[in-house]
Amino acid sequence: MTSTVPFFLSRIIGAKVYDPGRNFVGIVKDLLLSSELSTNPETLEKPVVHGISLQMGKQINNFSFDYFEVSKKNRKLLVQCNKLEELPEATKESSIPLAGLVLDKQIVDLNGRKVVRVNDVRLATINNITYAIAVDVGIEGLLRRIGISQPVKFMFSLIKSDVPSKFISWDDMEPIDYSNLSIKLTSTYSKLNTLHPSDLADIIEDLDNRSRQSVFLALDEEMAADVLEEMETKAQLKIIEGMSVEKMADVLEKMPANEAADILDELEDEKAELLLNEMEAESSSEVRELLEYESNEVGSIMTTEILAYQEETTVDEVFRDMRENQPEVESMFGFFVINGNNELIATFSFRDLAVSDPSAPISSFMNDDPIFLYDEQKIDDVAELVSKYNLLAIPVVNKSNQLEGMVVIHDVIEDLVNKRRTNKK
Repeated sequence: MTSTVPFFLSRIIGAKVYDPGRNFVGIVKDLLLSSELSTNPETLEKPVVHGISLQMGKQINNFSFDYFEVSKKNRKLLVQCNKLEELPEATKESSIPLAGLVLDKQIVDLNGRKVVRVNDVRLATINNITYAIAVDVGIEGLLRRIGISQPVKFMFSLIKSDVPSKFISWDDMEPIDYSNLSIKLTSTYSKLNTLHPSDLADIIEDLDNRSRQSVFLALDEEMAADVLEEMETKAQLKIIEGMSVEKMADVLEKMPANEAADILDELEDEKAELLLNEMEAESSSEVRELLEYESNEVGSIMTTEILAYQEETTVDEVFRDMRENQPEVESMFGFFVINGNNELIATFSFRDLAVSDPSAPISSFMNDDPIFLYDEQKIDDVAELVSKYNLLAIPVVNKSNQLEGMVVIHDVIEDLVNKRRTNKK
């Protein structure tokens, strides 16, 4: 038969601990979670409480939680210590201190895609093993902390209502502030990498400056680039201010050149030049070329990551090239045909590829009368073309008809939205 004792962190913090002979041992200061999850199927991979911090006189000592028992009697929480076994230093350093790391701290609600504050933590002892089950981010948790939850709940019951409460399962949350740990946990922010970059950008923007930098720096360069691209300009600049030139350059290299150029264009010339010099030569050169355009010219919003082929290239060869290089989705909004001088001569679509014979050359289905824009053309002309011809992307050429890049529809919309915001101000 399964034995379960549920309790809250706020109830055990400050509790007096006694041994079996009712001799006073100490006062609970914190519970320590293992950074490894339990594999017990009954607990859905919840973290295990493996340590306890006790105030013993003027000292705080850390012990294994294996010899502690938590029980309830007359609605009062009792903590008994059957043996004191010091927690190994290595185990302590890799532990998550619940009160220190989670209580009153910001966490990410992964389902709600937002930042919330933890008011309490729900735990449960199941068959002599204690697990962290959920965090309480509701008003009830706050009332419980200050010891008035029961009276307030009674008052609410008189009007046939409940005190607002909200629990987030431990599986669906991610602590943010790891700064008080002496080493980084290997799983730090691992759950955040499962979020869409747009959601993660919104979350990071809501964090305080220190947490914002901590979370962003923990992302791999690919994810960091995707997230930075989705952030508001003001937040982007704050991120850059807190990063080393070397790290920031690595992230910018992973971004589309036009997005990197937009960010650098907002920086002081000296800072932008430092970053450009630190970036790889090829990436830096692409960004520099885009920065030469005026902000109202098509070239300033075009992307240079395009798919262009010679007219004799076969369908199979195009697919093989995409498999090898794995282009971004937006790069496949338009396919272009060029000659030996890199001049634009035609376009074709992904649908053309999908319905054609693998051995067929793209010359057999390409459109040799393409709609295009000049790189120095005004951005105001783009929306009209996109609307008139129902295009997802438009190729951009220079005065010599050489292909420079393309403008995709979301960049057009983004530019129009930004203009409206500016006009309103």
